[in-house]
Amino acid sequence: MRIRLLAVGKTSKGWVKDALDIYASRLSHYAPFTVTELPDVRGASSLSPSRIKAAEAVEILSSLKESDFVVLLDEHGEEFTSMEYSARLQKYLSAGRDLVYVIGGSYGFDPSVRTRAGAQMSLSRMTFSHQMVRVFFTEQLYRAFTILKGEPYHNE
Repeated sequence: MRIRLLAVGKTSKGWVKDALDIYASRLSHYAPFTVTELPDVRGASSLSPSRIKAAEAVEILSSLKESDFVVLLDEHGEEFTSMEYSARLQKYLSAGRDLVYVIGGSYGFDPSVRTRAGAQMSLSRMTFSHQMVRVFFTEQLYRAFTILKGEPYHNE
């Protein structure tokens, strides 16, 4: 089983890429983990938010396999503590499907992407930049694996 983080837009800040690389490397001890960055929509400044979301949806949906279990990282998703998320991750892992977490663009997700998703997860009721979400999520995924393995990273 593989885990992938699919994100709209490139990581443009070096320090964000460095932090993401640290946690991605740590995650490789638990499961194959990759980050896929989709290009920003061309000509977005002349498009409405709904057209931008529709164009992003085409890219997102074409990047998924039918067998993937898809979790949207979305402000309207379910919130978890780290312990609760580790239990949910265990449930996802036991299904034996590749797991794809998706970070949409700045306007959120098109309804077609929401329909395709098996779950929606919120990292916080606060709003974070899409680049920061990559780091926060990847750290939480790493934390969840250490909780599942009983390793001393998380303190309760």
